[in-house]
Order: sequence, then structure tokens, then C-alpha cells
Amino acid sequence: MRQRSMRWSSGWLFAAALLGAAEPALAQLAQDPPIVLAAASRHGAVERYIRARTAYEAEAEAYWKQISDKRRVRFAKRRNNEPVALNDYVLTQPPLYTGPPRPPGYVPPRRDPAKPPLPIPVIADFLKAAAEQYRFVPDRPSEAEFKQSYAKVAAAAGLTKDQAVRIYAFETGGNGTYDVQAGLTSRSKKARPISPAIGYNQLLSTNTVSLLAEHGDKFVAALHQTAALLAGTERKKMDHKIAALGRMTAFSRTVPNAWHEHDKLAKTTRGGMGIHAAVLDRDIGPLLQTQKLLDSVLFARMKGHRDPLNAAELELMNFTGDGNGIDLVLMPQDIRDRVPTSNFFQRGGYERNPIARRTGTVAGLYGAIESKMDRASQAQGARELAEAF
Repeated sequence: MRQRSMRWSSGWLFAAALLGAAEPALAQLAQDPPIVLAAASRHGAVERYIRARTAYEAEAEAYWKQISDKRRVRFAKRRNNEPVALNDYVLTQPPLYTGPPRPPGYVPPRRDPAKPPLPIPVIADFLKAAAEQYRFVPDRPSEAEFKQSYAKVAAAAGLTKDQAVRIYAFETGGNGTYDVQAGLTSRSKKARPISPAIGYNQLLSTNTVSLLAEHGDKFVAALHQTAALLAGTERKKMDHKIAALGRMTAFSRTVPNAWHEHDKLAKTTRGGMGIHAAVLDRDIGPLLQTQKLLDSVLFARMKGHRDPLNAAELELMNFTGDGNGIDLVLMPQDIRDRVPTSNFFQRGGYERNPIARRTGTVAGLYGAIESKMDRASQAQGARELAEAF
């Protein structure tokens, strides 16, 4: 994150330096005809904008460095069994840009011009890659059948009905289907994907790759247990699925076991893209959705949180990533209303997260999550999932 922020700031500083060198030329333009004066006016607007943005980026860079530094201190204290106090958090909100708006037609410097943003694939892309790379076509059940399967797997793993239903409600609004992708809940032709996240717990393609890298053998063993109860055509189909899952697992392990490596695999390779189709399968999908939440439960326990996680706490783990999530869960409750939510995010994640920005403090974030869970748990889909447990 630090490296990306520095690239962004350096781009603005470079643009400001260029404009600084052009100041004599701008002065000369003031003596010229109206059309040239208009150009000078525009240059002046661009210059003011760049100076304001450069100053803002410098301030933001310092703020987010302080956030990162304080986070490291908290983690170190917990490792040493030392208490975490109010002064271990940044107590001011992130700086806001208040300068002039971007002039029409001006294109600001990109963070990395050599790497344009990757398009977000949709379910059709995942399915095509899965068929090409693994000869795998997910067995896609009805919504009711998937809910039954998910409830069975989640309950067997030790997740409670309250945890599973309320997190489903929060992530999907209470009526999401197992094959819904983030941004495509509406049938409008204008709907566009906002991420590769799919299903009840909105698994990213990187999540799916990571889960197979960590737990693929466990998932294969679970399918073997199911296969033992089958015969004939159904057994052959399951054996084919098991073989495909084995190939996916092997591919997920072709890189070091690290999030950034799994992220590259998921987003830049056909094999990684194809793996994400597994979340749509009636047998594999519930295992993946459940394991994501179970990993958070186990991580919290490993970090010393002995009490069962309630649904809001588990969602915070799911919402921010386990490392920052446990930092949230373990913070002293009596200071939640004084600590900004920014303490638990990377800059990019915070700026893309309207709930984190809007709530302001940890107490506000908890309240917003619980309120949304309460409302969405009354929706038809949430009630159906509750009945499946």
C-alpha cells in the first residue's frame, strides 16, 4: 500500500514541477490575444488544481503512514501481552481534499501508466476459463438446494445459524442468490460488476484461490466421502468433479502461499480465473463459503479471542480481512466511540468503502453493521436460509 501511495504522490509532484517550470511562459501569455488568454486561464486552473492535489497527497501520505505505524505498535503490544490504550490509535479522521475541482479536460497522472486497470470478469468468464483449463462445469442447483447444502456444511463446521444468516443478510441484502456477483444484483442493463465477489459471503476470486491452496485436500476428501455413497452415472460425475478439483488445487499451489501471489494468480491467469467457478458448484461452493468464515473464527481463537464471535464481529473479520478484523474485535470496548474506523484499513480499501467512511468511528461501524443485519435478516432469502438450518 505504501508503495502505491508513493507512486500516486510522485505523479502529482512531477506534474507540479512541470508547471512550475512553465510559469514564465504563462506570464508571457498574459500579453497575447483572447484565445491565448483563454489557454492561459486554463493553464492557471490546472496549475492551481495540481498544487492543491499535491499538498493534499502529501498530507494524506503522512496520515496513512501514521495509521500503519500505530497498527504495527498495537500488534507488537498484543504479541507481548501488553495492554492497548487510546493513544495507540490515530484519533483524527483522514484528511479530505478541499481544493479546486479538476478542470474539464485535464487528465491527472495515473498511478502506473504501464499497467492499465484490469477489466472485472463476470460469471460467464469464470465458467469459460474453468471449462478450458480444468474441463470443469459446475453442477448448479436451485437456490433452495444450495441453501440446504450450505446450511448443512456450515452447521457441521460449527457455525451458528445466527452467524451464517446475519452475515448472509449483510453481504447480500437478505435476498442474494448463491450465484449473484457484486454489482449485478439488479437486472438493469446498466448494471456493471464492481468486483469478482460471488455468493452468500461474497468470495473474491483471490479468496477462492487461497482457500484451495490452504484447504484443497480437505475439500477433495469431503467429495470422496460423498462419492462413496453414489453409484453409476452419479459416481462417474463425482469422480470427474474430484479430478477437476484436484487440478485446481494443484494450480493454486504453483505460487508461494501468500495473498499477493494468489491475487496475481486469480486476476492475471486463465487458470486462476477458472478456479473461481467452483463457488457455483452444489458440492464445492458450500465448502468454500463456509471455510472462509471458519478461517476467521479459527484466526480469532488463535489470536486470543476466547469468546464465540457474534455475527457482527465475524462480519468485521470478513469485512476488513482477518488481521485488521481481529484488531477491531480485540480493541477496548470503552473507546470504540473515539477511534476512527480508518485505523483498521489500508488507504485504498478505506477510500473504496462507503460504510467505513460514512460511519466515522468504530462504534458507528458496529452500529451500521448490526442495523443492516437486523433489517436484511427479515428478507425472504434470509428467512429461507434460517429455515434450512
